[in-house]
Amino acid sequence: MKVSKTEANKAIAALREELNRHNYLYYVLDQPEITDAKYDQLYGKLVALEEQYPELVTADSPTQRVGGAAGAGFQTVRHRIPLLSLNNAFSEQELGEFDQRIKRLTGEENPAYVAELKIDGLTVTLTYQDGVLTQGATRGDGVTGEEVTANLKTVRTIPLRLRGTPPGLVIVRGEVYMNKSDFETLNRTREDSGETLFANPRNAAAGSLRQLDPKITAARRLDGFFYDLLWWEQAEDTGPATQEEALMQLKEWGLKVNPTSTLCASIEEVITFCRRWQGERLTLPYEIDGIVVKLNSLQAQAEIGTTAKAPRSKIAFKFPAQEVETQVREIIVNVGRTGAVTPLALLTPVQIGGSVVSRATLHNDDFIREKEIQIGDTVILRKAGDVIPEIVRVVKEKRTGEEREFQFPTACPVCGSSVYRESGEAVTRCLGATCPAQLKEFIIHFASRGAMNIEGLGPSIISMLLTREMIKDPADLYALTFDQLLTLERFGEKSARNLLTAIERSKATPFDRVLFALGIRHVGAEMARRLATSFWSIDQLLSATKEEFLAVPDIGEAIAESVIHYAGEEQNRRLIHKLKQAGLQMALAPELQEAALPLTGKTFVLTGSLAVLNRSAAEEAIRRLGGKPGSSVSRHTDYVVAGKDPGSKYQKAQELGVKILDEDEFQNMLQQAAARQGR
Repeated sequence: MKVSKTEANKAIAALREELNRHNYLYYVLDQPEITDAKYDQLYGKLVALEEQYPELVTADSPTQRVGGAAGAGFQTVRHRIPLLSLNNAFSEQELGEFDQRIKRLTGEENPAYVAELKIDGLTVTLTYQDGVLTQGATRGDGVTGEEVTANLKTVRTIPLRLRGTPPGLVIVRGEVYMNKSDFETLNRTREDSGETLFANPRNAAAGSLRQLDPKITAARRLDGFFYDLLWWEQAEDTGPATQEEALMQLKEWGLKVNPTSTLCASIEEVITFCRRWQGERLTLPYEIDGIVVKLNSLQAQAEIGTTAKAPRSKIAFKFPAQEVETQVREIIVNVGRTGAVTPLALLTPVQIGGSVVSRATLHNDDFIREKEIQIGDTVILRKAGDVIPEIVRVVKEKRTGEEREFQFPTACPVCGSSVYRESGEAVTRCLGATCPAQLKEFIIHFASRGAMNIEGLGPSIISMLLTREMIKDPADLYALTFDQLLTLERFGEKSARNLLTAIERSKATPFDRVLFALGIRHVGAEMARRLATSFWSIDQLLSATKEEFLAVPDIGEAIAESVIHYAGEEQNRRLIHKLKQAGLQMALAPELQEAALPLTGKTFVLTGSLAVLNRSAAEEAIRRLGGKPGSSVSRHTDYVVAGKDPGSKYQKAQELGVKILDEDEFQNMLQQAAARQGR
């Protein structure tokens, strides 16, 4: 029987409200009031009415949790509030040190904390506008993530509409996870189908949430807990004042909050909480890998702020690593992109920390000798931080006499070149400049997301390009043609165009990431940013002296010598020349150069001899930081730097009241300015 549109609208609104309430009772509170059959009956009525009047379907309708065709891909979204990672504590002593830092930073004698289970899942954010879920995103790199709204709508514990009267805009942070029982069921199904098994529930949750078809995600039975109120709009300043109140607010809005979260009046109570759950973690239906400890006062959290990577007001206590026994079946060696020859133990597969481990790095020859590891040995395996498998010790009493000593190779197992270990280093390296293993790994690194981010250029395609001798270095990527790519296996016109577009797009990659992509030893992503904002261009960087490098904060002997050694290799300079010709960004953008000048407008006059920097190096450091070296002292001089045996300029500065710096003060100023520039 067809009802009028007005009647249908009223009935639909009532059914949605009732179904959302039952969803909340069933999935969040675990307190169902009706049977599944009764719920299905109500749901069927709603479906029938919405089919009669599809124009009345809204985004927050229970029928919209799974719908639509599979998507073509995920859009990138920029987080309104950066999702920082957490610093870790691995002992009760480190928790005590964290407490002392909090007391020092806040001035509070007895700060309170909220202790929360650290769910081993995938971090997400939810955005609600006027109470309706409008966007869900993964954490990504903390600044940008992927929009997975359609998939998050399939998670029954996530409300499509918040309860009560939430403000205009609400952004929350939480963790989507998979229960252990659902993980085991999923893997049994995949095994029966001949599919690859997921290593652990976290990987299963991440893989399920990133399915292009929401119906697949819905079938995976994901769950979620929410713990941070990142943003809310209030007509008045009436938001929660503490983390405890924020959790209560999230719960009132209908978001699932972990019931174990506890307010602790002291760090001693936090430690008691950590001890309890370290012992009871295996009783939980989901995986946890530690406890998150948060300063309760939100105002104090804001006041003490963050470092570049983590909030100062929070810390993650990581449970001690689990240990199991297994056997070393064989030892092989891998050659990395820097030529490092790394031994790897192949183990009898063993489950530890929620995943199956069949291999562990042996780091270097010294590690093997120190641990006295032999092929065939029974060993104790530990998962450090519940993530990285490592061999702790050999169970010598279980030796049978059939074990074999491992002989470190004297030649590269890939190219046959000699291997060499520098004095004072533990790592042995292949000397073959064109070693295929190094070249492939180098190009994989070059094209990776954190470097040039050439989408679609994975290891298999790189292998084909190298095998067909279409490329001999990363610069050759920019000379590839459409016709060349069509000759590759499984490459059609669309995939060829997509790859060429991605390669062309990578030319706009900022200088600091290009620098990271070069794979210079000791130059990671953060150090590449520091070097880029300190030297501005590849030419300045490669011509810099050791003294100039050491004048930049956090750059020590190893980094300085590594870059100088890289610059001295002719083949490296040839590669950079080719990359320049290809059109890559080999200098900091002009607007960033201007923003990176903390001493702009300041005039310095040097007098006397300096012990650490000679005059030319000191003047260059001043110029690089935006300052101006002067030759004479006047009322317009900002600073006079006085070394040993200063002359008349020192007296003139005293007469005019110009600020005089000794060499230590000058060095501190340069370091602080360079630190600001490097941020």
